[in-house]
Amino acid sequence: MNVPTVYTFGQRVLYPEVEELIGLVTELKQEGFNMVVDLTAVDYFSFPTRTDLPENVKPERFEVVISMINHQTRDRVRLRVQIQEENPVVPSLFDLYPGTEAMEREVFDMFGINFSDHPDLTRILMPEDWVGHPLRKDFSVGEIPVQFKASKAKR
Repeated sequence: MNVPTVYTFGQRVLYPEVEELIGLVTELKQEGFNMVVDLTAVDYFSFPTRTDLPENVKPERFEVVISMINHQTRDRVRLRVQIQEENPVVPSLFDLYPGTEAMEREVFDMFGINFSDHPDLTRILMPEDWVGHPLRKDFSVGEIPVQFKASKAKR
C-alpha cells in the first residue's frame, strides 16, 4: 500500500487515510508486525496548523497514533491517522489485534473518537454517566473543592 511515509529517529512513520487503515494494518501483520504496542490519540485543538506532517497529509484536529512491533526483526512502525472533528470515527483493530480492545475504549472515553465494529465501545475510565471527554483540549477543567485533614476550614 502506498501511503505517505517518513522516518523519524530511525523509525518508519506511516500516514494512512482512515479508509486505508485496515488494509495497511493487515499488510503490516503479514510482514510480521505481530503486536500493537500502543494505540492512543492526540487532540491538536490548540495547534491546528502544525507543520510536522508530510506535504500531502491534511492536518485534522484529532490523530490516532498506533505503534506496532515486529518481534522477529525488532523493527517498529508508527501509524498516524488524521481524524476529522466532525466525524471522529476510525475502524477498530480488534479483529486483527484483540489486545487493542481496552486501548480503543480508553481513546473513546477520553477523546470521544469512535471505533467502528468495536465489540464493546463503552467507557473504561470515567463513570458511565460522565458527560464529555476529559482529554479534549476544549473540555472545561472545572473546580472541585478539596479539604485536607489538617485544614482548618470548616466542613
